[in-house]
Amino acid sequence: MEDSKFRKGDAETVVFGSDTMLKSSPIEKIPDGPTTPEIAYQMVKDETFAQTQPRLNLATFVTTYMDEYATRLMNEAININYIDETEYPRIAVMNGKCINIIANLWNSPEKSVYKTGALGIGSSEACMLGGVSAWLRWRKKRQAQGKPFDKPNFVISAGFQVVWEKFAQLWQIEMRQVPLTLEKITLDPEDTLKLCDENTICVVAIEGVTWTGLNDDVEAIDKALDAYNAKTGYDIPIHVDAASGGFILPFLYPEVKWDFRLKWVYSINTSGHKYGLVYPGLGWIVWRDKSYLPEEMSFSVNYLGAEITQVGLNFSRPAAQILGQYYQFIRLGFQGYKDIQYNSMEIAKYLHSEIGKIDAFINYSKDMVNPLFIWYLKPEVAKSVNWTLYDLQDKLSQHGWMVPAYTLPANLENDVVMRIVVRQGFSRDMADMLLGDIKSAVAELNQLAYPTTTKLAVDKNLKIAPRIFNHGSYANASKKQN
Repeated sequence: MEDSKFRKGDAETVVFGSDTMLKSSPIEKIPDGPTTPEIAYQMVKDETFAQTQPRLNLATFVTTYMDEYATRLMNEAININYIDETEYPRIAVMNGKCINIIANLWNSPEKSVYKTGALGIGSSEACMLGGVSAWLRWRKKRQAQGKPFDKPNFVISAGFQVVWEKFAQLWQIEMRQVPLTLEKITLDPEDTLKLCDENTICVVAIEGVTWTGLNDDVEAIDKALDAYNAKTGYDIPIHVDAASGGFILPFLYPEVKWDFRLKWVYSINTSGHKYGLVYPGLGWIVWRDKSYLPEEMSFSVNYLGAEITQVGLNFSRPAAQILGQYYQFIRLGFQGYKDIQYNSMEIAKYLHSEIGKIDAFINYSKDMVNPLFIWYLKPEVAKSVNWTLYDLQDKLSQHGWMVPAYTLPANLENDVVMRIVVRQGFSRDMADMLLGDIKSAVAELNQLAYPTTTKLAVDKNLKIAPRIFNHGSYANASKKQN
């Protein structure tokens, strides 16, 4: 029997005995004809083999582990478009339940049955919605007063995540940055007020700064703003970017006032796909109450079978993440979330302590408020060795670990640090394996007789261009956040 048909790809074709496997995967043009699902699956799967396994990626904040039932539930909803509320009304109800649960975690004062909030594809969209709402409220008030409204600004620490730079550029709103120093490592209230004026739409406080893992003192900022607003007659509010901290603070530090318990906090965003423990992409934003969400941000259409009103930058969006979030709320409950966040913190504290004991390193901060931290080479060590933290990153990647090295924001841009983010799915045993690989890599690097290319570049104050280090999750790592 002639076997050529089998090599061309039919139901009986052996995957690695097919003609397709003798060819490169398509780069520029779609193939002329179809192939079997088995072969197509294997080709796509094979392209991912060289990557870091997700749970070894300690650069990302994004959830890389969910249990079997959560994964099954999300896979079963992969074909549902959330925006089509007429066809999937129970998804819309579930979305409202999630917003209620999150709002109440943040001590929402709103009395309505459903709290005022919105779904986002990640906290970046939620940040945008918070910023736009502050801008529209400010503009409407300025128009009513007959005052110019062409020069809006917002104030934020230099430890911002890149979404705020995007917000400033896309909406042409001046971003006033409060510098960070080794003495002032979070947003300083007094320095913040120096940058505020009648054109300030809001102050952005960050809970879980991406660059460092630290939190801004929102209560101190709120107190300072209260006195400033009373003195000036302004009503500058606070938007809290709690992309990471929004799902840490309520469970581990419920006594800390950072949320709607504070007078000037008008909106808060978080990432459901970070410490909300849901696969990407999912973000949430909640407003203090309905009056703080400008009507102009609600858009209605009737071409999906009924009148649908939506708040968001994107239209179509996956429903699976909503099911995943609601499942986690039911499955884990408050205590379950608390236990998981506690374990992540304990493992992060363990790593923080052990890395601090390695002679070459010094931790950036003595305290940890989120399950992440950064460290750097001791100045005297950095001068004497022939390697940099970029080389350590490269060594660790050879063992499958992704531990990013990067420079800090403006004013500290010459400081190279490394960061570890601990998430659900990272165990104490894995932490010990990582520590062993770090120690081995440092010992090997210390034997170098000549400086590496990154060492030469750092010594000449040249900017290091990361090679394989282009993952958005840490390429934009920012200084303090959630």
